[in-house]
This record gives sequence, structure tokens and C-alpha cells, in this order.
Amino acid sequence: MTQFEWKVLEATLTIPFGQTRSYQWVARKIGRPKAVRAVGQALRKNPYPIVIPCHRVVRSNGTLGGYAGRMGPQKGRLLALEQAVLRHLKNPSTG
Repeated sequence: MTQFEWKVLEATLTIPFGQTRSYQWVARKIGRPKAVRAVGQALRKNPYPIVIPCHRVVRSNGTLGGYAGRMGPQKGRLLALEQAVLRHLKNPSTG
């Protein structure tokens, strides 16, 4: 992977559990605000999709966008699972 691609993955690691950020946000975070498409391509190459949460990167309008991780088209399920875990942690009595 290129240095640019690793910067994208490093920025993605900073997205908090259960939250999302846009491809544009990642591009700005690495100092390349016009490289939105390149960010998406770098995320497609993510060699560690379980560890580096590329499923937390969405389109600017909030829709999910693509997800080419080894886990298949489960981006929405992963985000929903993370959000459910957060809800449970905030209120464990709800089961």
C-alpha cells in the first residue's frame, strides 16, 4: 500500500466506535480535501477490515456507500451492531 493509503487507514482508525464520518472528512483529515474518490479506493484496499473500521466511512449525505471488505455487504449491519452495543452500555438494564 502507498503512503497515502496508509494515511487514509490511520485517519479511519480515529473514528469512534458506533460513529461515522464521510469520505470527505477523511480526505480533509489527511490534508487532501479533493481526494475523496482516492480515499474510497484506499479503503477498498484495507487489508485489515476487522481492525481498521472502514465500515464507519459513509457518503457525505449519510448513506452507506460501498463496502468491499472481506465481510461482504454488511456495512449497515456492522454500524447497527456498534450502535446497539453503545445503547446497551449506556443503559444496561434494557437487556
